Amino acid sequence: MPNVLRHIEAQALAAWRFVTLDMWRLTRASLAAPTRLGVATLRVLYMTIQAYIEEGIGSLAGSLTYSTVLSLVPILAVIIGIAKGFGLQETVRDALMRALPGHEVEFGKAFAYVENYLSQVQGGLFIGVGLAVLFYTVLMLISTIEDAFNRLWQAPYARPWSRRVINYLGAFILFPLLLTISSGTTLFLSTLSNTYLGELGIISALTTQILGLVPYVLVTLGFVCLYFFVPNVRVHFIPALIAGLIAGIAFQIFQALYINGVLWISRYNAIYGSFAAVPLALLWIQLSWIIILLGAQISYSIQHVWHFTSPPNSRPLSRRYADTVFIALVAHITARYTSEDPEPYRAETLAAACDLPLRQTQEALSQLTRMGVLIEVNYGKDEVMGGYYCPNIAPDRLTLGVLLDHIDRFGGELLSLKLSGVHAAAWQARTRAYAAVRERADVLLRDLV
Repeated sequence: MPNVLRHIEAQALAAWRFVTLDMWRLTRASLAAPTRLGVATLRVLYMTIQAYIEEGIGSLAGSLTYSTVLSLVPILAVIIGIAKGFGLQETVRDALMRALPGHEVEFGKAFAYVENYLSQVQGGLFIGVGLAVLFYTVLMLISTIEDAFNRLWQAPYARPWSRRVINYLGAFILFPLLLTISSGTTLFLSTLSNTYLGELGIISALTTQILGLVPYVLVTLGFVCLYFFVPNVRVHFIPALIAGLIAGIAFQIFQALYINGVLWISRYNAIYGSFAAVPLALLWIQLSWIIILLGAQISYSIQHVWHFTSPPNSRPLSRRYADTVFIALVAHITARYTSEDPEPYRAETLAAACDLPLRQTQEALSQLTRMGVLIEVNYGKDEVMGGYYCPNIAPDRLTLGVLLDHIDRFGGELLSLKLSGVHAAAWQARTRAYAAVRERADVLLRDLV
């Protein structure tokens, strides 16, 4: 028995070592297709679980739950108001209820609030302030969603507000139209099943299957669009599609469990009475946001699964390692800038060239940009997205000493610190030490590569 336990312990330690260390040393080219898929799946799972813990996805979902509850009626008011302009409000309502079954009572109350809200705005009671609050609430929710996605994707900056307003307005105009197309397709298939063609066994079975798949397809398509368009980074379609499928399946399973959990709901009814719908709705919204955010993290993990040469680590680097990373990145960027290769580095290609983890590379590039050492530029077909980096200082003046000086001066100054007494002695000792370093730091960074 002790031998068996020791064997199990050894196997567990070997598995843990593989997951936390060995599998990150494997390269894509060195693995056969089945093994590559297995290692990639393990990496994605590891990165997603780690991000859930370290990025606080549960807390993000909680804040989005609050924002969603606050913005639910204004968002429905915007959607229904735009749909009314096309004469499609009833179609949009039916499509929303079909896409999210089991919430007919909540939707009924929400639509009643929406009608009251719109009638007051149209009646002139809140004609100015009401519209402003309406659009402000909606913009704040969608902006919060974008910020959460940007945080998971580690986007260096958010979209400017001008682009946000244009994008969101376009989404709100397209959303009712897409729901109408979906409802029209459903109506066509339902009508087809009631005609003589519906009496044919194959046609009847096919239309029944398609009608049953419509809510699943709608939800999955919505997730794919979220993961592809919302982050302010360049997202590849395949990772967004895979994450959308996974999140869509998880969401539908959760929906089924929620709808069929009669015993669980009845217990809440016994405790809360008629108030039971509130905690249940909040729980449904929060778990839905957890699924959505996990899908966003999965899409990030899939896209960057082979960009990590070590486990993702959110701990800050030591000063000497951080300086080494800064020097290596600027040296590569400056050397590429002065070479015959016209294409600047992106974070992914630079991380591969320097054999650095992608997260540390992105954080270092963001800091170097804020220091004024680098500048983010547009290039070629990606000119709208940016994401390419060039030196912001002339390469023939960008020495190691200049870079260290920018690193040294980056950040705020403690103005209350009086340079007298022990402070003055500390300041002078530090200044002499750094001056001695910079006297030997006149090498051009482009010559280090």
